[in-house]
Amino acid sequence: MAAALLAGLVALAAWWNFAHGYILYYGDAQSHLNLSRSILDSRTPGYDQLGTVWLPMLHVLCLPFTASMQLWSTGLAGTIPVALCFVIAGTALFWAARETYKSRLAAWVVILCFALNPNLLYLATIPMTEVVFIAGLAVMLAALIRFEATTDLRWITLGIFASWWMSLTRYDGWFLIPFAALWFAWSAKARRWRTFLVFGMLASLAPLYWVAHNWWESSNPFDFYNGPYSAMAIQGGKPYPGYHNWLVAMQYYAKAGQLCAGWPLLVIGVAGFVCTLWKGSAYRPVLFLLLTPVFYVWSMHSSGNPIFVPQLPPHGYYNSRYGIAMVVFAAFAAGAPVTLLRGRWMRLACAVPIMAVLPWLLWPSQQNWICWKESQVNSEARRAWMQAGADFFRTHYVAGTGILTPSASDDLSGIYCRARIPLRETINVGNGPVWMANTARPLLIHQALWAVDQQNDALSRALNGSPYQTMQEVKVTGAPIVSILKRTPDASLH
Repeated sequence: MAAALLAGLVALAAWWNFAHGYILYYGDAQSHLNLSRSILDSRTPGYDQLGTVWLPMLHVLCLPFTASMQLWSTGLAGTIPVALCFVIAGTALFWAARETYKSRLAAWVVILCFALNPNLLYLATIPMTEVVFIAGLAVMLAALIRFEATTDLRWITLGIFASWWMSLTRYDGWFLIPFAALWFAWSAKARRWRTFLVFGMLASLAPLYWVAHNWWESSNPFDFYNGPYSAMAIQGGKPYPGYHNWLVAMQYYAKAGQLCAGWPLLVIGVAGFVCTLWKGSAYRPVLFLLLTPVFYVWSMHSSGNPIFVPQLPPHGYYNSRYGIAMVVFAAFAAGAPVTLLRGRWMRLACAVPIMAVLPWLLWPSQQNWICWKESQVNSEARRAWMQAGADFFRTHYVAGTGILTPSASDDLSGIYCRARIPLRETINVGNGPVWMANTARPLLIHQALWAVDQQNDALSRALNGSPYQTMQEVKVTGAPIVSILKRTPDASLH
């Protein structure tokens, strides 16, 4: 029944977001889908298109769906697998809560506080990694709790699978490996060191694979951390609130968590955590869920990963969705106070999820959903020039003439998705030697009739003085000029 409720909720949310055109508001959502499609649809398709920074799980899950032009161009290719992950996450949390609190009523409170959160429902319908990670996290939690109760080795096997899932979705999963290993080892009662080492080594195969993948693709095993497309490179060493300041990092993350969860759920979650201290082993699952927020605070402090929220300087929207981990923590902890109710007072349990969603009931507009608002604010300029570029190519592009473009998964690639132009029609940095030849010697080698660049990017500099002339410029306030160029008629095709 829990799975059916979750499926119904996420289907309704997906329909609403699709009907309003919100699925691809996040720039990263568009890029995730394009990266996934480029594995199948590229001048050089295949494994190398996975890249080195973004972990591959979401792209692999979307792969069967991005093969469809209709699903890719509408964004539904990402909605389908992520929505399924939402159902898995909620169902696993229900099982974990029922086992932890020994109460179906508490488990229902947990699942309702989790599933009715509008920020989470929005992320559950778009191609982003947060909900995919939460699915692995919830399965891991269920496996840890069941192994503690039964010491059945099958739950360790499930835990290893869940760890691989998390570690190939978000780097948070790497951070959780030693803590999961410690919990499994503590629960084993015998051969604890062997359990710790075996689980730790097997779970670490996923991070080791990605390090090896980075080495294979770029000759730098840590390209995901310090390479040209890493978060550290994007930040460029510029200071931001929380960098090398633990208290400020905690303040900004706490604010992001409050904006994602809402004050009532956050207060209920903290109260629930206090209650778990009276419930023996019940505090361990809640503490485990708190580790992901700890990871984000650490990332802000040390890894060039800022979080900006509108209430704190510089008063912007950036990575505030990381606060969604606090929704999972607070929703699970919300089940604990229910176990203290007896007799007719148990009727009050229904008030807990109502209180949790009270901010969204009183102010139901999506303007109050921080995750939606972040995607809307940060995509205004991108959506404007993406639509203009798509409109131009719908009327001017002839299949087979080719487009020179920086990447198959950057902001510009949304133009081709919206215009329904296959990515194999483009030449981009992911095409290796073909890209290098066309950008290093554009006077000599020009295999594409068209080119699209942004002001002062690498492609615009490479094409300076080349046989490409600007056909249209898209100017949007606060964004670099996007230029659509065409090769002059007297340039021969090589």
